[in-house]
Amino acid sequence: MKIRQPIITVAGHVDHGKTTILDSIRKTGIAEAEAGGITQKISFTLFPVEKIIGRCPLIGEKGIILEIPGFLFIDTPGHAAFTNLRKRGGSLADLAILVIDINEGIKPQTAEVIEILKIHKTPFVIALNKLDNISGWQQQSEDLKQNIEKQAQNIKQDFQEKLFKIQGSLHSHGFNAVPYWDVKDFSSNLALVPCSGKTGEGIPELLMILCGLSQKFLKGRLTLGKQAKGVILEIKKQKSINYIEAILYDGSLKKSDKLAIASFDKPTTSNIRILEEVLPLSDKFQPSQEVHAATGIRLQLTEQEDVLSGMPFQTFKSEEELSQLSKEITEGIKTDKEGIIIKADSLGSLEALMLLLRQENIKIGKAGIGNITKSDVIAAQTNLETNKLDAIIVGFNVQEDEEAREISKNIKILKDDVIYKLIENLQKFREDKQKEIHRQKLMSLATICKLKVLPQFVFHNSNPAIFGVAVEGGSLKSGISLIDQNGEDVARIKAVQCEGKTVESAKQGEEVAISLPGITFDRQLKDTEYLYSNISEVQFRQFKEHKELLSREEISVLQEIAQIKRKEKPTWGV
Repeated sequence: MKIRQPIITVAGHVDHGKTTILDSIRKTGIAEAEAGGITQKISFTLFPVEKIIGRCPLIGEKGIILEIPGFLFIDTPGHAAFTNLRKRGGSLADLAILVIDINEGIKPQTAEVIEILKIHKTPFVIALNKLDNISGWQQQSEDLKQNIEKQAQNIKQDFQEKLFKIQGSLHSHGFNAVPYWDVKDFSSNLALVPCSGKTGEGIPELLMILCGLSQKFLKGRLTLGKQAKGVILEIKKQKSINYIEAILYDGSLKKSDKLAIASFDKPTTSNIRILEEVLPLSDKFQPSQEVHAATGIRLQLTEQEDVLSGMPFQTFKSEEELSQLSKEITEGIKTDKEGIIIKADSLGSLEALMLLLRQENIKIGKAGIGNITKSDVIAAQTNLETNKLDAIIVGFNVQEDEEAREISKNIKILKDDVIYKLIENLQKFREDKQKEIHRQKLMSLATICKLKVLPQFVFHNSNPAIFGVAVEGGSLKSGISLIDQNGEDVARIKAVQCEGKTVESAKQGEEVAISLPGITFDRQLKDTEYLYSNISEVQFRQFKEHKELLSREEISVLQEIAQIKRKEKPTWGV
């Protein structure tokens, strides 16, 4: 049986040194060439077994016999870890290196990757990078464990404190993480490998652990299938030609094969015009008539108009196989009868976003690939009538087009190219919106209001008395009943006017005129300084139960009303 290379994803928080770790494994200098030191594209590296043995003398020293033909490494932008790297039913990665800066610990993006690894049950090892950034750290031995022991006592203590802190954080995620030299069983221990991508310290040990994990967990899963299967990572343009960069993760692919590419609606079928394979430890490609998984390839197809990043592809021989592929796609992106609208830049991104949203019990009413359009906004506007919490569009790594922007004034559009931030912002929007909905319901039962009477502005003395007031707390609404500062009933507001125009309400800080029927201002209100909304005891208790929905000023007004009412009935509202 032929077995393929394990696919290893290097992932973690932005700027924790993923590419530097991979550079050190490959002994290249790619990280320095990246814009701003942060990986701008997904790249892959074919790492043959003989190069692994040469880079990691420990394999020979420990007597490990490697049966795998090598590794295929994938380096991902930190903000897109795993989102484009998916095949049908799970993660594309067989193994993962999760890079954590030992000095910074677990960041939100790190936690996001951990959760996705857990969901897909992907074996992984943690590279505790930037060992050389620990103050005073010196490399005094080629053996990592010995070198840690040789550090000065205060430096060793600093290292141990950082290590224990990360172990504690990982424990809260459900992992028993230990330094690799203490691993007794890879199925119950998560290996931590302190290292430095910059100096190369700990990199041989990291490779050795990856080899051990591959031999223990993956051997049975690496058998090559008969059908060629892959995932499109990126579509790149060189001069006037579009090239597809992809991972072939199963089977063998010939240039003469016909491909089915799973698009959002139905598969696109195409012949292969150019087939190229990545060269070992290089980003260069060479033409090939046949390639074998797992490997990085570059394709030019005869039909690629509807082809997007993240789309899976496979060879096919019958219409039945085509139909099955289409069914698998629609299964992966099933929406609910109602819910929010989501858009993403690729099929893989969309599936990852849906997966994480469903973990938060958020329903998805509509999902799609590409920019936010007018029809997405219309769908969200429909949600305003049924469930205001769903009147939102969430866009991962996409923008809204001009038509959508023009009609989206009453619809919230959340966009980000960092998935965890997007979900955090969505949760905050839903919490705030839920509070707003509860508050509206509460305020529909009664109104909290404190008015300062402005005796210098009396426009009509009696029946109705029309005079000026300043809203000092809460809000004023036409039709509410008022009491004075002694708790005496005054009247129900007939009308509210602002600058000569009738209005339904006024907010705190505004000055308006109110009309009170059956009242003579000179006789009944001349010495009155404040008026309050007349709230029943039942309404007061409801406000008290939900005081988290009220502003500080509204709570203050409510307390004043309670004091006024208790002059007559001491137990009022208690």
